[in-house]
Amino acid sequence: MGRENQTWMSEFILLGLSSLWETQVSLFVLFLAMYLVTVLGNLLIILLIRLDSRLNTPMYFFLSVLSFVDVCYSSSTVPQMLVHFLSARKSIPFYGCALQLLISLAMGSAEFFLLGAMAYDRYVAVCRPLHYTVIMHGGLCLGLAAGCLGAGFMNSLMQTIITFQLPLCRKVVNHFACEMLAMLRLTCVDPSFNKVMVTFSGFLVIMLPCFLVLFSYGHIVATILRIRSARGRRKAFGTCAAHLAVVSMCFGTAIFTYLRPTAGSSAEQEKRVALFYAVVTPMLNPLIYSLRNKEVMSAFRRVLGKFSEKG
Repeated sequence: MGRENQTWMSEFILLGLSSLWETQVSLFVLFLAMYLVTVLGNLLIILLIRLDSRLNTPMYFFLSVLSFVDVCYSSSTVPQMLVHFLSARKSIPFYGCALQLLISLAMGSAEFFLLGAMAYDRYVAVCRPLHYTVIMHGGLCLGLAAGCLGAGFMNSLMQTIITFQLPLCRKVVNHFACEMLAMLRLTCVDPSFNKVMVTFSGFLVIMLPCFLVLFSYGHIVATILRIRSARGRRKAFGTCAAHLAVVSMCFGTAIFTYLRPTAGSSAEQEKRVALFYAVVTPMLNPLIYSLRNKEVMSAFRRVLGKFSEKG
């Protein structure tokens, strides 16, 4: 199909995850519960860090930014998906689709940069503890967070523009959201250039922070192994365990989605992986950081104690 057959798309139809009504109702209940856990869990993390002065450290500052990014990312796709589960017509306007892609891609990109910044923070804390407060000062933390968000937005803006400048010949999107790879399947022309840009962008956004994480944790492991006491080694590794678990989930899912050969991928596989990244990962992040973190749980009890005393 050539450019002469392209038409203006005022809206797109999202196929979603299932066409069976019973399945859609069950998925609505499941993903509504998961979305509520995501929003409430991440907002609780942000609130605790704001209210408890003992959590006013660079590590928890980055964690609060990560929680904000997770809420924004999940909210860019999940509420619409929930509405579509109970709707007969699963449509989204053209500009709404572009905005959804812009926000979700910006937040997803920013998360990878943030995980790289958090790895650097853990590297300084474990490998250069005496200089930690001097190196990780407030100005640097704010600059790193702003840089992560800015870099994520710039990458998303570029990808969104070059995607929606392509001539589109189909309006049915085999996905639950306006995801980039799914949108490229609607084009009238060969999207090879865009796929190259996706790979190039994926290398910058995913692999560069991944290399920073590997570099940081390589030095962290080497430092931990030089600690003589077993208790000291457990304490040093405990400060990094939660971050390492989140890093493994995020980078593993993204590499599987965007950096593997496209010939071996299918729309259904991409939907399942994107669903995990949009719904499951943002929900697990606050659970991992709270349930495995004694400082966060202690802060939670202290804040509850303060409110109970006032009550």
